[in-house]
Amino acid sequence: MAKKVLVVDDEKLIVKGIRFSLEQDGMEVDCAYDGEEALNMVKDKEYDIILLDLMLPKLNGLEVCQQIREFSNVPIVMLTAKGEDMDKILGLEYGADDYITKPFNILEVKARIKAIMRRTVKQTAVEEKAKVVEAGNLKLDCESRRVFINGKEINLTAKEFDVLELLVFNPNKVYSRENLLNIVWGYEYPGDVRTVDVHIRRLREKIESNPSDPKYVHTKWGVGYYFQY
Repeated sequence: MAKKVLVVDDEKLIVKGIRFSLEQDGMEVDCAYDGEEALNMVKDKEYDIILLDLMLPKLNGLEVCQQIREFSNVPIVMLTAKGEDMDKILGLEYGADDYITKPFNILEVKARIKAIMRRTVKQTAVEEKAKVVEAGNLKLDCESRRVFINGKEINLTAKEFDVLELLVFNPNKVYSRENLLNIVWGYEYPGDVRTVDVHIRRLREKIESNPSDPKYVHTKWGVGYYFQY
């Protein structure tokens, strides 16, 4: 099955170049040129990955990302012409899984997409081992990649789920931020450990009744994070 990719950018030459290159690798590529169009396409069709520009007409990339996260955990890679760290972190805050700064090399884009695809395949293999894990009021359904607290479903991004799953399957094991970055994002990921902190904070806001006094995801000061209940 060909992987389905949605490329969203208002610069048509960039879209054309990415589309051509990805189709050469046997991927099925759809294109959108503004935020509203992109959002409608994601609602109508399932994609394996979305490349989403930050600066878009009608709805910007962060707004699109935020709205997609309300109904889908599809991996989202932000394309940003701005190199400032805050923009990158902001993209992750809104639920993006990764970012690439323009101008980019198309080979880097393809490598990043393939890395995400590999992790998705590997994740599926892990999920086969244990379908449902329960810890206290938290229930992790690995097959459908869904999380419940007190029976209520909590909508996590793909990366938030990956982090939680790793911690849940290895209770009391402390992972350094560098370890989490390498395991969940991959060694080729160019971001820094703040990415991990952002995701842990967002995860706690979603699954903890009191994020500042967590019941599940704990901090070992100066070392890293671990799961305990």
